[in-house]
Amino acid sequence: MRHGKKFNHLSRTADHRRAMLANMAISLIMHKRITTTLAKAKALKKYVEPLITRSKDDSTNSRRVVFSYLQNKEALKELFGAVAQKVGDRPGGYTRIIKLGSRQGDAADIAFIELVDFDENMLKTPKAETKKTRRSRKSAAPKAEAAEAPVEEAPKAEVAEEAKAEVAEEAKAE
Repeated sequence: MRHGKKFNHLSRTADHRRAMLANMAISLIMHKRITTTLAKAKALKKYVEPLITRSKDDSTNSRRVVFSYLQNKEALKELFGAVAQKVGDRPGGYTRIIKLGSRQGDAADIAFIELVDFDENMLKTPKAETKKTRRSRKSAAPKAEAAEAPVEEAPKAEVAEEAKAEVAEEAKAE
């Protein structure tokens, strides 16, 4: 039974699990996105987010604490440099897990785990796309006259019939 056991042991001994999570955290920090199983991604999220929070305070003690977990100088430089600079104002939630489906060999659930502030696709805000209507290619002179003349409200049924007629004319012209 697993009463009161708060984290996933991932079917590994404590030393193996600690080494695996440290290696995955180094890969995540260096590459900003890794692909792994869903269970490992969730365990890695709990492992790496406190380290990223610690990296916001660039002090000797913070560096020593994080180095005791990672044991990699290049990852430490990256974490306290570029990563800490990007997440400096974020109050938490530094990683994102995106489910990809299941692996063909053993049907394990596969997922991306990535650093949120480094994903260019998600950072772009979608522009409000303006709806482009299809217009017939008539001369500009009648259009200018119509703009000056007062516009009368046409019943909705007539407008719909006129639109259908324009579409039919365009189809014949093509």
